[in-house]
Amino acid sequence: MVKRLILLRHAKSSWDDPRQTDHDRPLNKRGRRSAKAIGTWLRETGITPDLILCSDARRTQETHERLQIEGELRLRPDLYLASSDRILDVMQQAEGACVMIIGHNPGIGDFAQRLVTAPPPHARFADFPTAATLVVDIPMMDWKAGHFGTSKVVNFITPRELIGQDAAAE
Repeated sequence: MVKRLILLRHAKSSWDDPRQTDHDRPLNKRGRRSAKAIGTWLRETGITPDLILCSDARRTQETHERLQIEGELRLRPDLYLASSDRILDVMQQAEGACVMIIGHNPGIGDFAQRLVTAPPPHARFADFPTAATLVVDIPMMDWKAGHFGTSKVVNFITPRELIGQDAAAE
């Protein structure tokens, strides 16, 4: 049996208010547009999660809202700025055939690199930019059996590929 995992780094956030805590930063205009584009791509490709495990930061929650995808949402405070080891622990507690994890760098990017058997041939995979999305298949019966170095890349995409460089740079 194969489980599918979708890893998503939150979309671009705003730094406009210097008094705002990091946890409470919202998405900026570019981030809202990017999250919507990723959500459209997921729906059009038929990649839909049963369960969405999302950091409780404002920018990750707004990213989820803009995706407009189905799936049970569970906010996870332990995903806020989580390390790759912590993300693995969270994944191992998952349920369902297809799970999405929405988190932050550097943890989500490091987790992605450690999870795959071979990285995708994509120039941006190593730095895992905002709203980057990795889809992998993991050969296992139960999420508890998930480990690093066991996943096969199905797809890796960034918003820039979906909405163009000029729109993504705004």
